[in-house]
Formats: sequence, C-alpha cells, structure tokens
Amino acid sequence: MAGQGFGFQATAGLTGLGLPSVSAQWLEGAGDGSRFRGQRVLSRDLDVPLDIVGRDREHLRKLLSRLARAVAGECTLVLLDDEGVRWSTSVYRTGGGDIELSSGNDLQTVLSFRAPDPYFTASTVATQVVGGDAEATPFLSSLTALPLAASQAIGEIQLDNVGDADAYPVWEVYGPGHDLTVKSPTGETLRWTGTLGATEKLVLDTRAGTVKDGTGANRYSLLAPAPRFWTVPPGISTAYVSLLDTTAASKIVCRWRPRRWMVI
Repeated sequence: MAGQGFGFQATAGLTGLGLPSVSAQWLEGAGDGSRFRGQRVLSRDLDVPLDIVGRDREHLRKLLSRLARAVAGECTLVLLDDEGVRWSTSVYRTGGGDIELSSGNDLQTVLSFRAPDPYFTASTVATQVVGGDAEATPFLSSLTALPLAASQAIGEIQLDNVGDADAYPVWEVYGPGHDLTVKSPTGETLRWTGTLGATEKLVLDTRAGTVKDGTGANRYSLLAPAPRFWTVPPGISTAYVSLLDTTAASKIVCRWRPRRWMVI
C-alpha cells in the first residue's frame, strides 16, 4: 500500500532491538560488597514509530480501525538480516497509539510492545541426523563412535549453533531402539529408558519439557530420574548419544532454531 501513496509504514526510530535487560541476584553478607548469585533475562520492550496515510479522512479512519484490530492480540515482529534470514519474536501491545487530530489525511504515532521471549528466533531450522541410512549402512556410520555390540551404538555428534544464545533442541527418535541417552557438551544428561518398535517414534521437546510418542501419547514417565532438558550452546560443540538394540533403520534427528540477542 505504501507504494500506492497510502497505508502503513514503519519510520526511523525503532527502539528495543539491543540487549534486553537482566535481573541479577546478589547475596549480601556481613563482609564488604556482595556475591553474584545468578541472573535472568527480562522481557524485551519495543517502540515502533508508524506513519499512516489514507486516501482521504474516511479511508484514514478505516486504516486506524484496521490497525487497532491487528494489534489487539499476539503479534509477530519479523526482522531480515543481511544474509536474508528471517528472525522473529512474538510481541503484545503494551501502550502507545496516541494520535493528534489534524485536518489532513495522514498522522504519526508510536506503538509500544513487549516481547515475553527476549530472544529473536530464526526461521531456518538446524538439523543433525544420526543413522537411518537408505542403503542400510550401520547406525554407527553417522557417529564418531565405539561399538559395544552388533545392536548397540554409542558415540558423539557435532552440533553447530549459528546463533549467539542457547537453542532448545527437539530430539526425534525412530525405532527400533532401546534406552536412549543424550548428553550435553557440559555433561547434562537426558535419558529415556523405554523401548521403541520398528514403526514407532519418540519426540523429546526440551523447551516444552515433554516426551511423546508418534501418536501424541505421553511417555514422560519412562525418563530416568533427574532428567535435564539441556540446550545447545552457541558455536560448535560435541554431544554424546547412546541407543541400544538398533538396526540400520534406527535414526535420531536433532533439530533446533538458532536464537539471537540482537538482529542488525
């Protein structure tokens, strides 16, 4: 619509794209100073300046009504980086939208939003696949591994997170197989002690903290005690994978969407 001389256009002055605020915890003791106990990243606040131009006053009123409906609920802020990758975050309007009436058919306003998730998530999905070779080569062929027996696999896989924040992996396991273990580069362990048949699948979503089979049934109860739904750190790292009772058809797929603090 902007190319036809009317519609909505974001103008210069967008704020809130930098590093989000953090809340730090400190332990105050009897001695001098304090000790750092940790921190959490807070929600991101953004201000988006808009220029709204109508064909006439009546059309301008319709555009304002359309804008009000569009930002009444959850919205998605999308940014495009220099490499053509789309990064997005969900936002909700928290204020702004004031207008100054005039006799013209255009006006300027600023909308304020809050992003509950302070990170920007990529539209692209990173994938690492282990096993499932179409030509029936051994499951271990995809691993830097040490074979324990003909039907057992144990080894390492390389994870490459191109973002600059931790990413949440989703593990998809295709049977047959038994007793899955995935261990993070820092030693955090997520182990599932159940058994998958040749036609069964298991999905472990680390962000949601769920474990379901291919039918959507809950299989969380088969996790080993004290499970850690660990994240993929930025950069290249090495994770540990173990699966027993495998065949050439067995496969593990690890997927994640990279995340960034900032997109410029």
